[in-house]
Amino acid sequence: HTQLLPFLNVLPNVHCHSSPTPSLKELEEILHSAARSCHHGDEVWPNLYLGDMFMSHDKFGLWQLGITHVLNAAHGKVFVHCAVGVSRSAALVLAYLMIHHHLSLLSAVHSVQKKRWIFPNRGFLRQLITLDQKLQEERARGLTEP
Repeated sequence: HTQLLPFLNVLPNVHCHSSPTPSLKELEEILHSAARSCHHGDEVWPNLYLGDMFMSHDKFGLWQLGITHVLNAAHGKVFVHCAVGVSRSAALVLAYLMIHHHLSLLSAVHSVQKKRWIFPNRGFLRQLITLDQKLQEERARGLTEP
């Protein structure tokens, strides 16, 4: 299994800023292998929550978590959601981590998977793979800071 998926050998606690971009199949295998969460919202990065539509309407639950903004915030905790909190919103969170925290796609996936089961659809996965390749090329050329 690990021969087919060399990316699984990445240490989960180590952020690999320049790990190779996985193929679509490898990425789907990694996503399928994660434990599934039944929570309506999970903190997947410090002060960044990912969840479903139910949680986005639960004012008391958001208040209990200290959520100050839903999706768009300058400071404070952010809750990102879509209908189920698995595909669209997960893709946004992954892209955010890749762009603003300089994580590779694999590091972003592993970081989020530690807290919540996600499975962006194939179209989003393809876009994330393209983004990862573009960011790695830019970093290799010194266009962005790691």
